[in-house]
Amino acid sequence: MKIVSINIGDRETLAGRSFHGVTGIFKRPRQEPVRVGELGLDGDAIVNGKHHGGPDQAVYLYRQEDYDWWSIELGRVLPPGTFGDNLTVAGLPEPDVVIGTRLAFSEVLLEVTAPRIPCNTLAQRMDDPRFARRFMQAERPGAYCRVIAAGSLAVDERFSLLAPAAGPHPPVSIVELFRASKGKPTAEQLRRYLAAPIDARTRLAFERRLQQTNIAER
Repeated sequence: MKIVSINIGDRETLAGRSFHGVTGIFKRPRQEPVRVGELGLDGDAIVNGKHHGGPDQAVYLYRQEDYDWWSIELGRVLPPGTFGDNLTVAGLPEPDVVIGTRLAFSEVLLEVTAPRIPCNTLAQRMDDPRFARRFMQAERPGAYCRVIAAGSLAVDERFSLLAPAAGPHPPVSIVELFRASKGKPTAEQLRRYLAAPIDARTRLAFERRLQQTNIAER
């Protein structure tokens, strides 16, 4: 498993039917090593802090194998960073990685916290108002990570996976959480999700849904 591309974005204007405004979704490859801290890659623009970024979504990674799949699906080559990923990686066994899995690089240690939920910005970036739906249907969301140990990353750097510690509940996968974001999980499922080291935004949303579910079941 290795890094194929390290991608950093500037603040840019994106205008169209789905989204109009400033965004940092346009990520472009960098050849030189990049420093990674608690809030992500040095120099990477996070414009919408309400929905993106922060310690629990500091780094977004996407598999090269999934880009290859999309390139066939769409009939055109998608370069690294197209979906706003900071790290394009190869060799990660499955898109359905478990929440809490850690990626150990030579200096940096990342922990998987959440899938990427598609938005209007991504749809406009792809110039397809239906792309958010297609992204959901494909179930190849990529993964947000928190930074456990800071340091530098370089292209072609290899990494290994560290499984999360066993707990009282079955592990929660990225794709399961991805489906739950638009589905109707039960109270039992919500409690299991909340027991995993998910990101703060997802945690808040599930806590609210659990409260509503508990009220409805009374």
